[in-house]
Amino acid sequence: MSDRLGRQLAFLAEADRLKTVLRANTLADGSRRENSGEHSWHVALYALILADQAGPDVRIDRVLRMLLIHDLVEIDCGDTPIHGSHDAASVAAAESAAADRIFRLLPEDQAAEFRALWDEFEASLSPDAVFAKSIDRVQPVMQNLQSGGGTWKEFAVTSEQLDTRVGAKIARGAPGLWAHVRALTRCYFDRAAG
Repeated sequence: MSDRLGRQLAFLAEADRLKTVLRANTLADGSRRENSGEHSWHVALYALILADQAGPDVRIDRVLRMLLIHDLVEIDCGDTPIHGSHDAASVAAAESAAADRIFRLLPEDQAAEFRALWDEFEASLSPDAVFAKSIDRVQPVMQNLQSGGGTWKEFAVTSEQLDTRVGAKIARGAPGLWAHVRALTRCYFDRAAG
């Protein structure tokens, strides 16, 4: 077997470990925690289905690639819940080290390509990354809506926190999507406040 193929298969075996990383949010039916592998697949499907919500400069093929690899660092670092409390700088450093380790398993050309794609997603400056980040944020909102509040209850999330921690990122890349989803969440937060 060639060294290239061996490295590719080693990377794929390592990527399988993402299925063992439990996220804060549950499945839509609330039956159990979602794992990061399931999340990565689901957000990629979200991007494919909601591609019409993207701006004209967004290339969905690149968005899909970002979303399929964006959480691989959780193999080493675990999930960091957006509504949890954590030191953002420490998390970013740990995730960067994880990206170095995981992407280096690949042949050099693919390692450089995937690391650059991961960095682009994290920086969230390009149209593709902005839309990818929007999709990454909207999926947990929908999971929480479908599970009767899910982790919003667990983390005592307020309407304001939803807007600042999640909504701003969704609206930046998919304003029409956020307007629609935010309207859906109002019933939950109005009921929760009353």
